Amino acid sequence: MKLKAVKLDKDTLSLSVQSDIDFEQFELFAEPFARALDCRVVEKQWGADRHQWLLEFEGTHLQLHYEFYGDICWLSTDREDEYDVLVYLAELMKPYLQ
Repeated sequence: MKLKAVKLDKDTLSLSVQSDIDFEQFELFAEPFARALDCRVVEKQWGADRHQWLLEFEGTHLQLHYEFYGDICWLSTDREDEYDVLVYLAELMKPYLQ
């Protein structure tokens, strides 16, 4: 797995990820991505232009999103007190940056 960039955004409680992602074969990116972060895939949802997976990392639920038209991928949480998990995961991603 190779990542081009990662960016934290505390205002939106999100961590954006730039990589080469094929919408039609999203699982080829998402499954190794989740494994590399030691996350468990809880649920997978998708529509015409969006994937949304629910992941679990050490008791914290995170959403992995990918939107086709914007070519945007990000992890998010709904809880401010879980933002530190995203900060930690951003550190775990550093070895995968090109």
